[in-house]
Amino acid sequence: MASDSTGAPDPDTPEDLLAWARTYAGTVDIDVDLDSVDWTVSKHARRRAGACRYDPDHGVTIVLSWHSYQAHGWAEVAATVRHELVHAWEFQRFGESGHGPRFKQQADAVDAPRHCEPFADPRYLLRCRDDDCDWSARRYRASKTVTDPGRYRCGDCGDRYVVEHADSGRTWADDAGYEQVRAELGDDW
Repeated sequence: MASDSTGAPDPDTPEDLLAWARTYAGTVDIDVDLDSVDWTVSKHARRRAGACRYDPDHGVTIVLSWHSYQAHGWAEVAATVRHELVHAWEFQRFGESGHGPRFKQQADAVDAPRHCEPFADPRYLLRCRDDDCDWSARRYRASKTVTDPGRYRCGDCGDRYVVEHADSGRTWADDAGYEQVRAELGDDW
């Protein structure tokens, strides 16, 4: 397995990335039974750097994104490994995981980011309508929060939000607006 001039891993294949990630996971000071964690690389994931899946019958699987590694390099993968190990710790101890206070406390203890760096451009942007609120969210597909935003509220202040089609800048605030913008953009959607 290759290293760059600084000694950081420089894997050429997903298999090499997994080998480095497994080795690195063993150096992270967290009480996770690594022998019962499965590892895999996704060549399809384009929105998230990693994932931690849990099945009560089969245990924990950590998935790393090959595209994230190619976009951001090893330092970001190492941060993602720490993040996913916190999820694995929660799953192994509590049978559930999220990004709440327990996660945040454990993530801080291992210097894991609470959220991983995005490496793909969103298709939609959600923004609060309240000028005093900075809440926003990125979306990559036309979920219900995108197609019918009138049914949902801002994640911080509770006000309504608006959705923007990232490529065109067109916005809408309800399902009728979504349908209208989609029809008007046609092939440019």
